[in-house]
Amino acid sequence: MPVLDPTPAYLRLGRASSLAERAKRARARLAACDLCPRACRVDRLRVAGDCRTGRSARLLAYIPAFLEEASIVGSRGSGALIFAGGELRKPGAPLNEQRTLGSGFEGSAREVSPAELADCMLELQRAGCHNINLVNPSHLIAQLLEALAIAARKGLTLPLVYNSNGYDSPEALALLDGVIDIYFPEMRFGYTREARRFLEVADYPRVNRAALREMHRQVGDLVVSDQGPALRGLLVRHVVLPNQLAGTTFVVRFLVRQISVDTYLHLVDDFRPTRSAKGQRDLYRKVTPREYECARTLATEAGLHRFGRTALVERGPTIAM
Repeated sequence: MPVLDPTPAYLRLGRASSLAERAKRARARLAACDLCPRACRVDRLRVAGDCRTGRSARLLAYIPAFLEEASIVGSRGSGALIFAGGELRKPGAPLNEQRTLGSGFEGSAREVSPAELADCMLELQRAGCHNINLVNPSHLIAQLLEALAIAARKGLTLPLVYNSNGYDSPEALALLDGVIDIYFPEMRFGYTREARRFLEVADYPRVNRAALREMHRQVGDLVVSDQGPALRGLLVRHVVLPNQLAGTTFVVRFLVRQISVDTYLHLVDDFRPTRSAKGQRDLYRKVTPREYECARTLATEAGLHRFGRTALVERGPTIAM
């Protein structure tokens, strides 16, 4: 097997496909935005789109993250940039709740310029993090490319992790081809009925599957260094839900048949519904150990054999906003 070049993908781009050129193309798309599957066509250079984000990214926090998949965290943590806004609410959340990872924390988000984002990346690098982990990035392709172009000029040399909910458009992913080192998407639901019920997005499974195919085409199966941290490839996160509501059977079969039998799967058992989900009796409880083991068995029987785990490392230094 050939030795993988550890140089981040974005530092190997040629002049014709430079970060600045990618950023320019992505910025032009904001004028009638179609960089997420919602394709709201709003002029985000002037106002916020359906993602509640306009020209500037809205940053919730940037921290060395340790409660993450072990192959991302390594021994020194993953440099997480956590963004507000987006297009999907969380299962178990009320219909009128904010729709993204930052649910309930929107008030703490602040708008940041590309230069400020670049400085955050460089600060995380100085803190010793193994990578830059872009959390909830799907609606911020232009802003992130602009920031990355600045950070690379200033000495950023860490690989990039694209940590998304899996609802990513082909147009957005095309702009990231040759830029992202590690794709870390979710597969939330395998079936349309549950996606419509819990996310209010009936096309989530179709879009999600197309996105994973493209991500795998770009980066292949996950490659982990001898020292531990992942260097390149696809890592899939799937949250096990009560009563098999996540469609785990379909998810694992899809991964084996249409992605790769060597797909690295992180099965998560920490689902916690909000109190507002109390009326949804089939969802309003934690996942049992037996349900989690059943999901693991389904994955193994389908042919998957590479499984992730949450890191158990001592928490490192934090970085204040």
